[in-house]
This record gives sequence, C-alpha cells and structure tokens, in this order.
Amino acid sequence: MFDSLKLSDLPKKQSYVLRKPSTTRPTIWVVEENGLRAVVKDYSTNKFVFRNTVGRFLVWREGKAYKKLKGLRGVPNIYRVIDGLALAIEQIPGRDLKKVTREMQIPETFPGALKDLVSDLHRRGIAHCDLKKATNILMGKDGLPYIIDWGASISEKEFRFPPFNLIYRRFVLDDQMAVIKLKLRYTPHAVTPAENKRYKNRDKAEKHIRIIRDRLRSILQKLA
Repeated sequence: MFDSLKLSDLPKKQSYVLRKPSTTRPTIWVVEENGLRAVVKDYSTNKFVFRNTVGRFLVWREGKAYKKLKGLRGVPNIYRVIDGLALAIEQIPGRDLKKVTREMQIPETFPGALKDLVSDLHRRGIAHCDLKKATNILMGKDGLPYIIDWGASISEKEFRFPPFNLIYRRFVLDDQMAVIKLKLRYTPHAVTPAENKRYKNRDKAEKHIRIIRDRLRSILQKLA
C-alpha cells in the first residue's frame, strides 16, 4: 500500500494536513489511496539541516520500532518509509485518550486491554517511554487501545549493558505505571492490591536512575 507515494505528491493527493510543522516537529498528513487512509509524518518540510540530521534519525528510529512491533495488535502497521524523511503509517479510526477522557467514555475493559498490549510490546523488547501523554494512546472504534508515536521509544537491545539496562527497566516500569494510573482514575475497583501498592511506593531507592531517565526522556520527546 502507498508504494508509489512521493513526498512531492502530498499536496496534490487526496489529503489534508492534520498538523502543521514547527521548528522541530514534522508535518502530519492524512492521505487516502484506494479507500485506505494513512498518516504521514513528514520531515521534508522542516529546515534543511534539521530534516537531514534529526529528521532522518527519527524516521529511521521510529520506523525500526514499528517494524519490530509488526503484527502486534494495538500497534498501527507501517506502510513504508519515504525517502528517509517520512513515515506512512496506518490510520486508526478512533480518538486519542485525551479527547475520550474529557467525555468519560473509557470502557471498563480498556485499561486491562492496554495492560496486555503494554506487556506484549515489552516482551518484544520495546519500551514506549511516553505513555503518560494521553494523545499517544488511541481508543479505536472497536473500543480497544492502540499506541502511536514511537519516536521516543527505546529497545532493550540498545540498552542491554550496565548501567543502561537499569534505565531501560525504568522506562518499562514507567509504561506500566501509566497503565495503573489510568486504572486508578477510571476503573479503580479493577486495580489489584499489588498494583495499588506498587503505584503508591514508587521507587524511592531509584532517585538517581529517575533523574537520568527524565533527562533522556526530555531529549527524546523534544526530538520526536
């Protein structure tokens, strides 16, 4: 799908801009082809130096995460990388969690399904690192969770050596804490005693690891 899509075609195609670019953020397009829609994250519209350094790096990095998670229910399919400067990704019909939570419409089964999805991606050796951002979690029209925006993600393989393995574990824990926080807010009766205890006693002994993690996350989020 979208095999013939070129960046120069985007303004001419049956498409629209979902988000305009900024100094460090790409243009987000929605493109339709043969009745199928894709979201295109496009760094080609950024300034020359940024798009050919940071932009290419982030496209490569996010593309690698999507490919590693290929076939995992709850993660959109990646259609292709375009010229090293853009990603064409499956559009998931639904709304991001920020919009859903404003209307208090999260099904009781949603947090549990999200927990299972997060466990699945960790089993594949990927930590998302930014699940506390509500816009990165979608509730599809099927009522199931989908996770998007993998630009800040890290892999277990990249962080396998000490002390980086501790940082990776911290990011994994953060993903898990984001799910527990969601359960506490919307389905508190479904929170297990172990989860409640874990959330209330969050890692006082790991203060220094959190400092390193927060600095790394800040860098990744600014770039993503």
